[in-house]
This record gives sequence, C-alpha cells and structure tokens, in this order.
Amino acid sequence: MKLLYLYLVVGGMPAAVQTYIDKKDISSVQMKQKEILSLYKWDISQYDTGSKLFINEIFNLIPSELNSKNKRFILKNLNEGSRFSKYENGFIWLENAGSAIPVYNVKEAQFPLLLNKQRNLMKLFQNDVGLLTSQYADGSALSILSGNVNINYGAIYENFVAQELLSHGFGQLYYFNSKKLGELDFLIETGDGNVIPIEVKSGKNYEQHKAMDNVLKVRQYNIRDAYVFCNDNVAIKNNVIYLPVYMVSLLQRNRYSIGKYEIDLTGLSAKNVR
Repeated sequence: MKLLYLYLVVGGMPAAVQTYIDKKDISSVQMKQKEILSLYKWDISQYDTGSKLFINEIFNLIPSELNSKNKRFILKNLNEGSRFSKYENGFIWLENAGSAIPVYNVKEAQFPLLLNKQRNLMKLFQNDVGLLTSQYADGSALSILSGNVNINYGAIYENFVAQELLSHGFGQLYYFNSKKLGELDFLIETGDGNVIPIEVKSGKNYEQHKAMDNVLKVRQYNIRDAYVFCNDNVAIKNNVIYLPVYMVSLLQRNRYSIGKYEIDLTGLSAKNVR
C-alpha cells in the first residue's frame, strides 16, 4: 500500500518518475508535473483555432468534475445550456491525444456494453494519476503518503483504476447509473462475454455497496462476480470479491480466438439438387 500511495502522488510520467528517482523530493516532482501540465495546455493551443478553447476548458475542469459527488462531467459547468455536439470534438481530441480517459455511461449492465452506451454521459479521467493529484490542494500529497484513509480520495483512486483497466486490455471503459438500481464505478467485459461490476472504495465503509447488490440481483444481467477495490485485505463474501486497490493491476482481459471455421456445403452442389 505504501508503494501505491507513492504512485498516486508521483504517477507514471517518465519525467516525474525520474525526478523522484534522482531527488526523492515530492516538491520537485510536483514542479515537474506542473511543467508537464503546461506543456499539455501549450499543445492544446496549437490545435484548430475554433476548438482549442473548448478543449482547454474541458481539460481544466477534469479535477473539479472528478471531485464532485457523482464524478460525472457536467456540460453546464462549461457553459450554461451547452449541447454535447458543440464540445464533442474536444472530448475526442483529448482521448485521441492520450490526455484523458473517457468512461461512458451504459443504461443496462448487459453484454455487449457498447449497445447500451450513452455517448453524452461520461466521466473524464486524467491520463496520469500523479498529474491529477498535483492539481488538488496543497497537503493532498502528504495526506496520501501518510496513508490517511479518513480523507476521501475517491477521485484519485478511481483515476488509478481507470488507468490500470485501460492499460490491461479492457479498451473502452463504462460505468452504470440507474435511478432504480444506483451507480457503479466501472463495468468491464471479459473475453468470454461476461460483465463484471467494479466499485472503488477509498474509505472505511467499503462493504457498503447498495448499487452493486442491486445489480447482482437482476437475473437478466446474469452477473456471476463483482469486485470491490479498497484499502483492506483479500476477502470473498457471496459473489463479491474484496481486494486491495493495487491488485487491480493483476486484472487481465482474456482474449478468446475462434480459430478456423468452415461450413460443409457439399450438400448444396448441383448434382445433389433435384
């Protein structure tokens, strides 16, 4: 867990990692992270004149939107009465540039998730958790390094999990939200067509997950297992597997190959037709 806390602060940007290796000084790391963020914004400024302001607005709002109650990106925080179509290219640019990770809402927790995707409802994560942490209040890094689990760092934990899932082959990421059932942090698909709910808990009440319990009861979803990533040890209770949050790095998406497939069409030859 101490290594995880350090990673949540330093992140994985090569320049930030090298600064930590050379100096072991978190203030120096944070200065380097701010340089990287400035370079990102400079890169955005070189983009199409008509869209760069939208992209910059979106990028600047990521930390505050993730720190909101439901962590969903609210368009009206960009501009009252905004339409998604106006800003859509900005979201796409940030994703394609590798600067942000979109996680789209799905209406049903059923395979394939793509068929239930709502492209105008999303969470938007930073591409590097260290960059995200560096943008929060002074003292956040010290609290994390101290393992102060009394402070809710849900956004930082979720950002870490989003990065790990993406880098381990889960491709497009989704979350689930239903007025009736509640909200799940992530839904992933296995290679054999199953859906797995994931909850990320940075606090002590990690065994409270009403939305997950509700979804597991829906027969049509046919969900076999669910994961809760938390600050505690490994445990299994009914269909829920509890794991320390760093163990999300061990999840891998199995890829199944159908292999060669042929159909015998000899019965359709002309000589067999009467």
